[in-house]
Amino acid sequence: MIRAIFLYYLPVETRVPLKFGIETLTSVIIARAKVCVESSDGTFHDGWGETPLSVQWVWPGELPYHERLSDMQGFCAELARSLHCFESINDPIELGWRFQEELLPSLWNRFNATHRLGKEPMPWLAALVCLSTFDIAIHDAFGKSRGREIYQCYGPDCLSHDLHRYLQAVEDSNTLFLNKYPQHYLQRKRPQQLTAWHLVGGLDPLSEDELTGKEPADGYPILLRDWIRSDGLTCLKVKLRGNDPNWDLDRILKVGKIALEEGAVWLSTDFNCTVTDPDYVNEILDQLMDRSPRIYGMLLYVEQPFPYDLEKHPIDVHSVSARKPLFLDESAHDWKLIRMGRELGWTGVALKTCKTQTGALLSACWAKAHGMTLMVQDLTNPMLAQIPHVQLAAHTGTIMGVETNAMQFYPEASSPERKIHPGLYERRQGIVDLSSLKGPGFGYCLESIERSLPEPALVLE
Repeated sequence: MIRAIFLYYLPVETRVPLKFGIETLTSVIIARAKVCVESSDGTFHDGWGETPLSVQWVWPGELPYHERLSDMQGFCAELARSLHCFESINDPIELGWRFQEELLPSLWNRFNATHRLGKEPMPWLAALVCLSTFDIAIHDAFGKSRGREIYQCYGPDCLSHDLHRYLQAVEDSNTLFLNKYPQHYLQRKRPQQLTAWHLVGGLDPLSEDELTGKEPADGYPILLRDWIRSDGLTCLKVKLRGNDPNWDLDRILKVGKIALEEGAVWLSTDFNCTVTDPDYVNEILDQLMDRSPRIYGMLLYVEQPFPYDLEKHPIDVHSVSARKPLFLDESAHDWKLIRMGRELGWTGVALKTCKTQTGALLSACWAKAHGMTLMVQDLTNPMLAQIPHVQLAAHTGTIMGVETNAMQFYPEASSPERKIHPGLYERRQGIVDLSSLKGPGFGYCLESIERSLPEPALVLE
């Protein structure tokens, strides 16, 4: 039973701008929640969750940034009040699933009707991001109540129901998930190291002639070549525009050339939902194959080129996935949309904890059961947000490591956490190291992290 909720907002400024599709991020508000729960034996446990309210990613467009941010913060408060009154459920997956199925849609619709009447509505993806900070905290608290790492709690000895309850449509008699639990699709013993993916943003300078003189002189690299050398990087994710094929192809070729010269091995591309026609991607891939078969071969997968609302834009993408693995990201809200994506030709799923820990787990199980490949993508997660993020990648088993880029855009934001978990906030020899994560829940070791929090924006007791 949820007994208390504390909501905090932590502002962070980027050291260099990060371009998201049509928008650019220069600052972000991190939502942090403490959720206090009472377990069935009468003991109390505090769980912590954190998610960047990345407005430019979840709600792109021409509306003023502060209007969108204010509405997301307002919705966070609405969610906290609703969760505080939600019925007593001791299982975090059951609680998270029921809240998303039974209450979140009506809360979202009512919020849009009240606060966005006659205006552009807040997207569903934004609602999930707001919810995720609380959902992560509930999972953390549950692990603490059992005295275990949370990924040791996803079996029949801790959970109320098998996956059949969550992963079957009402009209579907398929028994694939009967007597199956998340533990059957996850690695209960996590790897201690993961390959780290570096993000090459659309505004990142690639060579000295692109420098403007306004770059920060803070001791961290600026140019891609220097990042590869300093962090030993082997994997590079390239942000593209999706509306300028010549620029996109040239960008892949330039990054690929640097990768080859510096010993990086893999590339991926991210169009951030800006493409509407598969031929746009196909022509870039075909030209890339003609101009540089070596760089084409380094391209491990293509991430979410098309609009994320699959129901509004049911684009057949088999022609793209015939060329390269094609991963859902913004579209992968839940297993039903992943099922629809698979029918349309998508072959992989990019998971994110910012769409809730509960949703990420259920999506991972459905995707793995149906032969889809997984990746775990970053939302430029600093501070505590980094820990559930890398834990998810370590336990789901990805196509290749984990994307992690907060150390590029606001490395000092995580200074207190880095003292306790140095391997998570610095990429060394191309990897992040999880070996410092210990204890129940997500293994934050929060009692050792010396971070001063602001006054809570909301307290419910």
